Amino acid sequence: MLSQSEIGIDLGTANTLVYSKNKGVALNEPSVVAIDTETKKVLAVGKEAKEMIGKTPGKIVAIRPLKDGVIADFDVTTDMLIQIMKKASKKAGFTIRKPNVVVCTPSGATSVERRAIHDAVRNAGAKKVHIIEEPVAAAIGSGLPVDEPVANVVVDIGGGTTEVAIISYGGIVAAHSIRVAGDRLDEDIIQYIRKEYNVLIGERTAERIKMEIGYALVDHEKLETEIRGRDLVTGLPKTVKLNSYEIQEAIKESLLHILESIRATLEECPAELSGDIVDRGVILSGGGALLNGIQDWLSEEIVVPVHLAPNPLESVAIGTGKALQYIDRLHSLVK
Repeated sequence: MLSQSEIGIDLGTANTLVYSKNKGVALNEPSVVAIDTETKKVLAVGKEAKEMIGKTPGKIVAIRPLKDGVIADFDVTTDMLIQIMKKASKKAGFTIRKPNVVVCTPSGATSVERRAIHDAVRNAGAKKVHIIEEPVAAAIGSGLPVDEPVANVVVDIGGGTTEVAIISYGGIVAAHSIRVAGDRLDEDIIQYIRKEYNVLIGERTAERIKMEIGYALVDHEKLETEIRGRDLVTGLPKTVKLNSYEIQEAIKESLLHILESIRATLEECPAELSGDIVDRGVILSGGGALLNGIQDWLSEEIVVPVHLAPNPLESVAIGTGKALQYIDRLHSLVK
């Protein structure tokens, strides 16, 4: 068994990923913890806990300790990190003893929120904790030359936040962070179905609808799916048929918020770097980058090429891991 002293953690609202030098992404689990409310004992973390959402008896609750990219419940986040580090070392076949950790925070996080993330990772057993901003990690993980004097534009649409940043010469030139991302789209879908059909559905069903028939604001061939929920009038289970144009309408407002923050960031770009953006375009990462039609829609709206990161779901985690090599050079990016 190897002892691994350096790891990168993408502590996301929806998923937590652990990156190690030898193994790459050693673990990718939902950021969910199941807790016994009577004994305060952690019963499950990650996939097992996510399976329990909305399906547990009264004394067991499945909670997501991170909200909008920052810690909502400090103790539960620490417990989750301890379990996740254990799982990662088991899976990768090495022991993680007092590792040096690079962890990311949203670029819009306050100093108090950053300190909470730093302390939670430290309490979970890290020796040293370096904090890196999410868009920078996404840029490094997408293979962009962040330490060169060219404009790298990253749009990272995660679970809790959308991060837009222009990075050049090892620093952030302009950035916007909004708390509208994948979770908000799920919420939009839940509210739409409640209003239009008087049917209540859960988070997991909403996420499935988004992945199957969710579309950015582009013309497309109509897709349909059937879902089951609880009729709010009779209280009985009910099946509803949905199509992709309805879902497009449901998530439209949130998508326009994301577009607005991209435009606002590009407007702050220095003239010298604007030419680079026209040539190099924008890189999309995060789970939201996988929404049907989002690449074409953004490209049409901002009139510059939009590329998908090689591995959108893992680029932030890969970036935190690779940032370990950059620590000396990127002192302005890694705190």
